[in-house]
Amino acid sequence: MNTSTILLLLGCLTLRLHAQDVPAETFEVAGHTAYVCEASTPAEGKPWLWYAPTLRSLAFGERKMYFETFMSAGVSIAGFDLGEVRGAPSSTADFTLFYEAMIKRGYSAKPILLGQSRGGMMTLAWAFRNPDKVKAWVGIYPVCNLASWPLQSSEASTLADYGMKKEEFVAKLSEFNPIENLAGLAAKKVPMFAVHGDSDVVVPYDLNTQILKGRYQASGGSFSVKIVPGEGHKVGPSFFECRELIDFVLKHAK
Repeated sequence: MNTSTILLLLGCLTLRLHAQDVPAETFEVAGHTAYVCEASTPAEGKPWLWYAPTLRSLAFGERKMYFETFMSAGVSIAGFDLGEVRGAPSSTADFTLFYEAMIKRGYSAKPILLGQSRGGMMTLAWAFRNPDKVKAWVGIYPVCNLASWPLQSSEASTLADYGMKKEEFVAKLSEFNPIENLAGLAAKKVPMFAVHGDSDVVVPYDLNTQILKGRYQASGGSFSVKIVPGEGHKVGPSFFECRELIDFVLKHAK
């Protein structure tokens, strides 16, 4: 399977917000487009769900149930389009500019981060560098380990984001890899949840969520996971109508 095909799988399921839906407000941050769908009646403290990856729109894919449930509960949804980034310090710093812009707009200083697929790496990379700013973290078959999909199937984009040659990047991998930098999040007691299929060949469970869960719990952190037997990197209610994911988000949005 080539890189283009994998990116298509990882980036598919995009649902545009049409005029009849809740409109997404757009604004610019450091030359990139940010999107926010504000709940009509925001809950106390203006909680928000930071979704990644956001590419060319606030893509919330085959996630209508999530979108409607969170919005009706007063949880706004936002995202920032940095393109194909992989968690480098420089792109993470740009995500911080987006975060600061959201705070200036009156949103909670502790968003819930939701990373789908490669969005897992985007959100985890920001989270471990900003543990005091994260309410909770959620993953949908998330990329958690730079040594898995990023290096195995997306090497060019990964090295471009970090601005390094492969030898230098590999030598510094532990400095950048979220699974090696969990102590701060555990100390701040940031809860984590993920839903992942045990037959995922694009982002394998055992190389990503399983490692993240084990190491986070070993660090004293709280991590719950729903394993979906026999399913992989796909569209379906197992991943986009997951009751446990909804309950987790609503619990921590209060």
